[in-house]
Amino acid sequence: MTLSHEKHQGSGRAWIMLLLAGAFEIGYALSVGGSQAFTVPSWSIAALIFFLLTLYFLSAALRTIDVGIGYAAWAGIGSVGAAAFGSILLDQPLTLVQAFWLGVIIAGVVWLKLADSAKLRGQG
Repeated sequence: MTLSHEKHQGSGRAWIMLLLAGAFEIGYALSVGGSQAFTVPSWSIAALIFFLLTLYFLSAALRTIDVGIGYAAWAGIGSVGAAAFGSILLDQPLTLVQAFWLGVIIAGVVWLKLADSAKLRGQG
């Protein structure tokens, strides 16, 4: 196995960790909303658990992915997911214009991932 192949595999795992961190961030955001300023114990405990999980997976991903890129992708995943699931689960309004701009964020996250690939950086 070559060094670039190992680095590519490590990068793939890091992006999976980042996706998990984003998913836990969505859970955290929704739990904080449900906790009503941390006055509902069950939602507050869920928020704490999601918070710890998102921090763990984000920190694991950032061992491989540059901090600026990783943080931008994580924030994008969390914000789009919280808006989408908030609309579905919490009956929060989501306009067509808002959905369009959330789509732009998704496209940005995808392009950040593609820009992290070895071939696009000229290392493949």
